[in-house]
Amino acid sequence: MKTALLLVDIQNDYFPGGLMELSGMAEAASRAGELLAGCRRQGFPIFHVQHLALRPGATFFLPGTPGAKIHQSVQPLPGERVIEKHFPNSFRDTGLTDILHGGRIEELVIAGAMSHICIDATTRAAADLGFRCIVVHDACAARDLTFGGTVIPAAQVHGAFMAALSPLYARVLSLEEFRHDFPAG
Repeated sequence: MKTALLLVDIQNDYFPGGLMELSGMAEAASRAGELLAGCRRQGFPIFHVQHLALRPGATFFLPGTPGAKIHQSVQPLPGERVIEKHFPNSFRDTGLTDILHGGRIEELVIAGAMSHICIDATTRAAADLGFRCIVVHDACAARDLTFGGTVIPAAQVHGAFMAALSPLYARVLSLEEFRHDFPAG
């Protein structure tokens, strides 16, 4: 089975000082960097997904701003594809499906942000399109949310979405568990 790495929205605006700081983003990105290095050693095709916000009223990931750039911890190398998206689902209006099918990719390793929006939407879409999915949960990040006047801490948001993805949509693994399954990872 041919496996590829899909890094979603690991962009400057999600880091401290950015316009939409996430809880634990620096730690998640560090693990995503380790995941990326391991997948490069394995020879996996690598895809970086970059969100550029085009909708009226968008407040972060604005085209042409430093916040929209891919973070230095996971900088693409020459030959690694950067997929530009404008919606949470990395497959919507991007051509990603055709690119993956053209490369005979059957399985995706997914990491990035936000756990509760783009990781969730991308993973569910990938599974619906027939890809086997692995989400490396500790290489993903979320933020506090409010619902019904109650603040839900980022760790609980993240945990709830990872639990919802597993096992129907993805195998949800830690980086260490992933390394066990893919020893060079």
